[in-house]
Amino acid sequence: MDSQTSTQITWDATPKEQFDKILEQIPALIRGIAEARVSKKAESIVKENRRTVIGEKDMVDAFFAETPEGFIPAMKASMDELGIDYTQYGHTR
Repeated sequence: MDSQTSTQITWDATPKEQFDKILEQIPALIRGIAEARVSKKAESIVKENRRTVIGEKDMVDAFFAETPEGFIPAMKASMDELGIDYTQYGHTR
């Protein structure tokens, strides 16, 4: 096993709390799929940048990358409610 696969990826506390709160807004039927896809994408972003901690930008970018177009407005509303300014990471209102 090389060092890349043995490196443990962790979440910064605040983005993890935000992630969990956004997931609570997703219908139960698809919540598990959303959690798996967004988590995997956030980990991928962190690994690509040779980091080990998922921050707010990584979480936001992962949600935008993995959320189907029709659910983007609801996702943005959830982020707005949590005070997450996704525009600072290059995403439009």
